[in-house]
Amino acid sequence: MLFGKKKRRISRLLIVEDEPLVAFDTEHFLRECEFEIVATVDRVADAMTVIRGDHDIDLILVDISMPVLNGFDAVREIRKRGSEAKVIFLTMHNDATLLAEAFRCGASGYVLKQAAGEELVTAIKEVAQGNNYVSPLITHLPAEPQRKQPKKAITPRQKEVLRLISEGLTMKEIAAELKISTRTAESHKYEIMQTLGVETTADLIKYCLRVGLIS
Repeated sequence: MLFGKKKRRISRLLIVEDEPLVAFDTEHFLRECEFEIVATVDRVADAMTVIRGDHDIDLILVDISMPVLNGFDAVREIRKRGSEAKVIFLTMHNDATLLAEAFRCGASGYVLKQAAGEELVTAIKEVAQGNNYVSPLITHLPAEPQRKQPKKAITPRQKEVLRLISEGLTMKEIAAELKISTRTAESHKYEIMQTLGVETTADLIKYCLRVGLIS
């Protein structure tokens, strides 16, 4: 699924992957696709060193599960250091909460490892065009809600609940944040899903991405 943003040329890549075979295959494949691989490293600390020494990296491919510092924290640290490189998470995790966290910390793409290859190239090209990319293997938002407006408007309170869901909070945490009962929070979530015509939390998060509740 794609979400439009700003166009950007992407040619120089940094790969951050601690599984040797995945790292080798990814680098080899992308070189064959005529991308320039600045470096392939297996630790976030090494990635930081590369970024400090090379400010012209266009895109960083990073796994979520990394030793010492996970991918999310790594991307936050990269952003703190002023890098404007785009980020695509290449991960085995087909998880709605992690998907939301990836975009919340500044990613432009989320690709599952089992779908890597041509799809990874597609993701890179879409990010270069200014779009966000989510692997279609992740539970997708049904077509009808994408083409049509909801049958009724989402209330301001429901929008608050939806935003907090997109941030990965549980119903109990949302209830505490909004000072309502857990049952009321769950009721809001159910009504939102009925309004949007979706069936899973992953679908709700994709809706948040599409309408900009997750930047």
